[in-house]
This record gives sequence, structure tokens and C-alpha cells, in this order.
Amino acid sequence: MPEVATHCPYCALQCGMTLRETDGKVEVGARDFPTNRGGLCQKGWTSAELLDHPDRLTSPLIDGRAASWDEAYSLIIEKIVDIQRTHGKDAVAVFGGGGLTNEKAYALGKFARVALGTKHIDYNGRFCMSSAAAAGIRSFGLDRGLPFPMADLAEADTLLLVGGNVAETMPPFARYLTEQRERGGTQIVIDPRATLTARAATLHLQPTPGTDLALALGLLHIVIAEGLVDQSYVDDRTTGWESVRASVAAYWPARVERITGVSSADLELTARALARGKSIILTARGAEQHSKGVDTVTAFINLALALGLPGRRGSGYGCLTGQGNGQGGREHGQKADQLPGYRSIEDPAARAHVAKVWGVEPETLPGKGISAYELLDSLGDTVKALLVFGSNPVISAPNAVHIEKKLKELELLVVCDFVPSETASLAHVVLPVAQWAEEDGTMTNLEGRILRRRALREPPPGIGTDLAVMAELGARLSQGKSGVRFDSAPHAVFEELRRATAGGVADYAGVTWERVDAEDGVFWPCPAADRAGTPRLFESSFATPDGRARMIAVEHRPVAEEVDAEFPLYLTTGRVLSQYQSGAQTRRILNGSIFVEMHPDLGFDDGTLVRVISRRGSMEAPVRLSEHIRRDTVFAPFHFPGMGRANSLTGDALDPISRMPEFKVCAVRVEPA
Repeated sequence: MPEVATHCPYCALQCGMTLRETDGKVEVGARDFPTNRGGLCQKGWTSAELLDHPDRLTSPLIDGRAASWDEAYSLIIEKIVDIQRTHGKDAVAVFGGGGLTNEKAYALGKFARVALGTKHIDYNGRFCMSSAAAAGIRSFGLDRGLPFPMADLAEADTLLLVGGNVAETMPPFARYLTEQRERGGTQIVIDPRATLTARAATLHLQPTPGTDLALALGLLHIVIAEGLVDQSYVDDRTTGWESVRASVAAYWPARVERITGVSSADLELTARALARGKSIILTARGAEQHSKGVDTVTAFINLALALGLPGRRGSGYGCLTGQGNGQGGREHGQKADQLPGYRSIEDPAARAHVAKVWGVEPETLPGKGISAYELLDSLGDTVKALLVFGSNPVISAPNAVHIEKKLKELELLVVCDFVPSETASLAHVVLPVAQWAEEDGTMTNLEGRILRRRALREPPPGIGTDLAVMAELGARLSQGKSGVRFDSAPHAVFEELRRATAGGVADYAGVTWERVDAEDGVFWPCPAADRAGTPRLFESSFATPDGRARMIAVEHRPVAEEVDAEFPLYLTTGRVLSQYQSGAQTRRILNGSIFVEMHPDLGFDDGTLVRVISRRGSMEAPVRLSEHIRRDTVFAPFHFPGMGRANSLTGDALDPISRMPEFKVCAVRVEPA
């Protein structure tokens, strides 16, 4: 009766759990881990049901037929070599996933740049965390979702959550919000929908979609006007204050009310509450998945800095990482502009350090590539082959009708997965890989806490691992390159990752699997084995050259696609309790169906099948009436395929800094199907 202590494979909370196998059946058990304290949501409790699901891929597929591993590998190598000989190294691209283990994310970046020699690698985390990450880096010099442990949340006197519905997306997290309220704390939620999270809050602000930036600027205006700025903190620990103060002068409450639809009175209540005692400001995808997402997050960071919050216990700014290992997945080199340890690929010193670990010369490493959407948009044109690990862009990409068409134009599409996802169904070659309970590795949760994933059992016969795939392809492509090695053993890969991240912003050099086991996780940065991790950042200084946070003036601007007579409603998208990401896993084990949530005043009956149409595509779904959503807004979850695919509607306008697409708002009309 084998049993292991491990972590849930879904969201970035990475709840602790136990797995036990009895008579061939795997059962999930509770575990008293610091983050979830024994709690799990329905996705966690049912996570083991996918391990032996009848849809599980059991052998490589070539154009839909079963094939041997050697046949699949040989075809992939033959096609890659031919494509690169004809079109150049950058004609082959890699698309990764934020949910990959740290070891896989690291190996994937190395595989792309050393074995393939391509600059074209990016990942689905670009669609999740990139705006908050970019804002954190330019303001603080560092991106770690929560720069403090989750326990701090319950200590806050006021907690402001912008664009997040944790009651459905990560239910065990919601207990921290309950504790904060039970202590007498004020809780404020900003969301166009009165979600379960918003309805439990002390105050709900319900802005017009796409106006969070103006709302943040208005709050800072009030803080200044009412003399609530922590001036000594601003003077001692920040730069750029004068330009920020001048920039928000035009955002008086009445003007912000006209832009956002949030009353001046509620804006004032919010600003005053944040200025009382300990306060935490959290942003999530609702504020970040916009073509101005970086500036929106920056405005909330400016607000937090003006109030003197970051670096103080029970106070600060943080963002809620979404997908499992979304934090670690963006630290180790699968972003287009990044090397392991959150190093810039354009930094000569970073290139030299990583090249030495990899056994290559720095000048052989390719330069900066393009972002996820731009990469997918280039398929069939400059990019002729794509290898996909841990992602399902047919469902998750914006403007999905267009992206699905681009995927079909490829000369070679290779997908590694354990179920036949919608993207795998288009692939020339599908490689079946192990699931989370069948391999060891590490993950990094939304606090920056490095955790251990432990294998309960071996993968079934005929199934490989992502690391083994990269190692085999890497070895075949790197023949003749002395000193280059691709390892398939997770522990060996992690030891190399430690060396590659040493001295970087996300420094894992002092982290070992043994320490992670002994300490219930280790917070990065942890540069040496004899030094503790860093649960709370910015207590004495920020990760900038002079140790001061950067306050950056930003201005509100409209959404990329405003409503008009032809498309009079805003569409916003998000997750629901029973489903996760593209739904390839959870749709197979949990009940859930597509719907369109709208206000009764729009004139449709509950359950009526409607067609939602944008300038890019359409979807069909039954109506779910709710008085908890704005009259000018409709909502659809993004987990579903076919005619229920919400991303058939969403646009491809990109943030100029993060290259985040504008998932959270586009113009639509609704008509009977």
C-alpha cells in the first residue's frame, strides 16, 4: 500500500495532499501543509481519477496511428533537420506550459536554445502572469507573485482584491480571507461581476470592464487629497513620486466615477480603508489580462507604495498566480526573453554564466524571441514546426479561430500530453507522457515556496516523461557537440538548475530536495545551503540597483475594442469552480458545461440557447441569468471546446510591455441561436 506526500497538480496554491494506492486504485488524502492546512477543493479531491482514465494516451501517434517511440523520434528529427536546413534554425519553435515542473521548464529552455538553436520559445504563462510580472520587475526589480507568506493575509486590517474570484478558482485560499474578515478586517473586491468572492466582501466595487487603471489612479488621487500618504516611506524608499503625484491630479473622484461607474463615495471609502493600519492589495487576471495590464498593475503598486505597504508584515502588494507552478514556470528560461534564475537573455554576464553551465559558448545562444501570441501568429509563415509541452493553445489562445488555422498550416506539429487535447488532435506526432503522480520534481507556489512533487508509481508501460523526450531529442540533435548533456533524471536536472540560477534574481542555489522535504518548502531567493530562504521580501530594500522602489506615472486609456451599435456588450471571461485552464483534464472527470451569464434586463430567458458574436468569431451556449453582473456585460468561462469556445471571441490586442493579450474584455452582441 504505497503512500506519498505530494501536492495538487492544479492551481498555484499547490495544496499539500497524500496519495495512496490500494488494489491498483489511487486515492487522495488530506495533508496538513502550511498553505492549505488540510483543505482541498473538488479538483484536488478528484485529481487522481485522471491517472487511469480511458482517454489516456498509451503509445506515440503519427497522423493518428499508433507508432513506436523510435519511429516517432526518427520522424521528428528528420523533419526538424530538413526544416532547419531549408528555413534556418528559427523555423522551429517550442511552446511550453506554466504548469511544468521547475525541472521541465528549465530543461525546455535549454533544449530550445542548445539542441534546436532557436530563439523561438515562449509559453502559456504569457497569457496568465506576464503583466503582473513585468510591472513587478520595473517597480520592485523582482517578480514573485506574493512577496510575503499567505499567513500575512489574515493579519491585514484591509484587503483589496482586484479582478480575482478565489472562492471558485482556489477555494482553500479563501479561508485566509475568511480569517481576515473574522478578525474584523475590511475586505474590498473590484470585479464587474458580483462573484462568490465579491458577495462575501465588506464592499464590492463593480466597474465597467477595462477601467481598473482609472480606478487605481482615482484611489491614489484621494489618498493624496486627504493627506493619507506615508511621506517618510515615500521619501526614504521610492523614486519617481513627484511625477506620479502630478499624473493623478486629473483623476478626481467625479471623473473616475464617470469612467468606471463606481461611485465617488465608494472610491473614498476604499482609499480611507487602505490608509488605516495594515493593508494588502492583490491583483489577479481580471486586472491584468488587458492591453494595458502592466500599467494597471503599476498603478496599484504606486498606490501601495504611497501608503507605505510593501515590506511590512501584514501589508504589501501581491498578485495571485493562476496555474500550477505559474511562478516557477516563469523563472527558469521558457520565456522568450529569459534565461534560468529570471536572468535576461540580453545580459552578456547572464549569457556567459548559463552558457558555462550548459557547456556551450555564449555566442552560440540565440537572442530574444517573440511572445506567445506573436509566436502562434507566425506559424506557417516564418515558423514551420512547433513542439508543444504542457499546453493546449487551441482552447487557451485568444482569437482562437485564427490560431487553430495557423496550427494547421505547420509542416510539423509535435504535442506531448497524456490525454488527446484539442491541440493534440491536430498534431502530426503525439508523444504520451507521464502524469503528475508518476514523476518526481519541484514546483514553486504563488508565495515563491519551492515544493516537492513525489511520484507514487511508475508511468504505465509505453509512456515516457517530458524530460525523457527532451533528453532523447536533445541527444540526437546535439550529436557532435562535446560537453552538452541532456539529463532525464529530475534530481540531476534540479542540481544543474541550482548552478544555472546561482546569482540570479530567482536564486535556487541553496535549495536541495532534502531541504524542501525538511522545511515544508523553501522560499527563494536562497543563495546558499547554510542560509534560510526568504519568505518576506523588501523588508529593508527592493531588488533595484539603489534599493528603492520605482514609482512610475501611468495614464488611463480605453480598451482596445469599445462597444458600439453593432457590438453593444462587453464580454469578459474567466474560470469556474469545477474546471481548470483549457479543461483538457477536468472536463474528463468533473461535471461542467458552458454557459453565458447575463443580466435579466437583456431580455433573454434562463436556459435559452444564444449565439455570442464578436468581430473574430462566435460561440453558442445556454443563458444563465444573474442580477450579479453588470447590464452592459456578459461572462463566459473559457474551459470549453467547439461551439462553446469563449476564446473564439477574444481579441489579440497586446500590452506593449508584457505582450499580454486582452482576454478580459471585447465587444460582442448576443442573439438567439
